[in-house]
Amino acid sequence: MKAVVRTRSLPGLLFALLLAALTMATPAAADTGVSTIGRALREGPVYVDPAASGLSSADALAQRIKKADKPVFITVLPADYPTANLFPNLRTATGITGLYAIRLGDRFDARADSSVLSNAAVKNLVASVQGEDAKTQLDDFTDRALAGMGGSAPASWGGSSDGGGGVSTTALVVAGGVLVAGGAGAYTLVKRGRRRREEEQRAALDKLRVVVDEDITAFGEELDRLEFHPAEPGADDAMRADYERALDAYEQAKSYMAAATKPEDVRSVTQALEDGRFSLAQLAARREGRPLPERRAPCFFDPRHGPSVADATWTPQGGAPREVPVCAADQARLADGRDPMIREVDTDHGRRPYWDAGPAYGPWAGGYFGGGLLPGLLVGTVLGSMMSTPSYASDYGTGYGDFGSGGYDGGDVSGANFDSDDFGGGGGDFGGGGDGGGGGDFGGGF
Repeated sequence: MKAVVRTRSLPGLLFALLLAALTMATPAAADTGVSTIGRALREGPVYVDPAASGLSSADALAQRIKKADKPVFITVLPADYPTANLFPNLRTATGITGLYAIRLGDRFDARADSSVLSNAAVKNLVASVQGEDAKTQLDDFTDRALAGMGGSAPASWGGSSDGGGGVSTTALVVAGGVLVAGGAGAYTLVKRGRRRREEEQRAALDKLRVVVDEDITAFGEELDRLEFHPAEPGADDAMRADYERALDAYEQAKSYMAAATKPEDVRSVTQALEDGRFSLAQLAARREGRPLPERRAPCFFDPRHGPSVADATWTPQGGAPREVPVCAADQARLADGRDPMIREVDTDHGRRPYWDAGPAYGPWAGGYFGGGLLPGLLVGTVLGSMMSTPSYASDYGTGYGDFGSGGYDGGDVSGANFDSDDFGGGGGDFGGGGDGGGGGDFGGGF
């Protein structure tokens, strides 16, 4: 009789064990989905995956981020979590402009929308915390990022973060009461901060507008002096195309400037002017029978001088020597030991070179010279120093010519409307050990 009982209970026991295993596995599998993480981050700044090593400081970290009122999103995942397109997929699932950091096993990396933090700043921050234990790494990264990033916490962060590990009903009730009592005041402070930032941007744009209008006027005068007529003898289709591009650039520059609402909008204006001047240089070469000029950056000392013809060594006052693109006239002045003709603008301290005039000139220079050229040109100058700091992105874009992020400030809900090229940074080598010097990907190719 006993043998019969044992025989009949064995399948039942195996079934029970299998059912228990499936039941235990189901929540963990669900918790690892990017959509689940995105929903959690919309409710709080820290998410710890159930399968990841525990982070006892998650609650405290979440509260510190909320108190700072900044859009920082921290995710802790197991080492074997799939990494293909992880950052852009998580950004899409969350749908909020901000700074996203991921601890993957013992590896770490981050990405940010450029309106929140510059790519250079993200890389530097990530590199500065490589090799630290989880708590120290996340605390250090967060504290350093909060000190200089832009934007505000998303409105959806209403209650206390549970760090992915749960929170008591009493705590929720208490937190809810506090939020109800202080919500109106907090909302007023956020609005006041954004209003102040907008006022500062308008003031900076007003000062910058004078210089940009001078640029547009100078280009219009160049068009008049050219005295080119599409039907003149010797004119061909290539000349007419150059002239039409120059005219289009002039009209675009005026239109972009009329629509500008913040300093970073000026980049499109000066970019159009740079394109137009190159078209005029091509047209002049065709009319004179000279070889067509190569596409070069404008003269560093004053972009109104037109495209550069060579690179020359120049040392700013108190700075280090560097190679800068120069026009023919400034090349001759430097060769003779004379000072170049430098573009100066009005500042609160009198007339100064544009690179010592203030942060709003970053977008202006970025349109002329592009993002890749500026670091070497501006190193050691006031503008170069400003553009390399994390806080620069808060008010004037992301530094070195990479400005704007679709019109969304940090903490704004943009959904999937973001440029993956604009969502960048990263300094950790997730594919090879996290030494801070790699390409910043988990090996997943994003």
